[in-house]
Amino acid sequence: MRIGELSERTGTSRRLLRYYEEQGLILPSRSANGYREYDEYNVDRVVQIRGLLDAGLPTRIIKQILPCLDKPRIIYFSDATPEMIATLEHERDRMTERIRFLTRNRNAIADYLDAVRDNRSETAVEVATA
Repeated sequence: MRIGELSERTGTSRRLLRYYEEQGLILPSRSANGYREYDEYNVDRVVQIRGLLDAGLPTRIIKQILPCLDKPRIIYFSDATPEMIATLEHERDRMTERIRFLTRNRNAIADYLDAVRDNRSETAVEVATA
């Protein structure tokens, strides 16, 4: 697929996709006319990159951990600096906290919806029997 289709399918601007390419996060092939060609694999890869960026990770660290998301997993240890390890630990802990808050909020919304639905059902029964 060409860059426009990848952009549409991932909701990511073409400019940002070119930036990901510059950073070595995605690697398109080139057609005979020089156009970028992306495999289907790149759709999931861009979604993963966006999720990691949203979580606060810088692209230099994302580049190092992306292979861990592949199957089979390939993990490189040679350039894991103490700063990178500390950053990843901090981001992991921050994500864990966000997951906890999101889970609590999801459960509150689910409880509210259940109560609203129960109330509507009771109201519908009251109206039908009146």
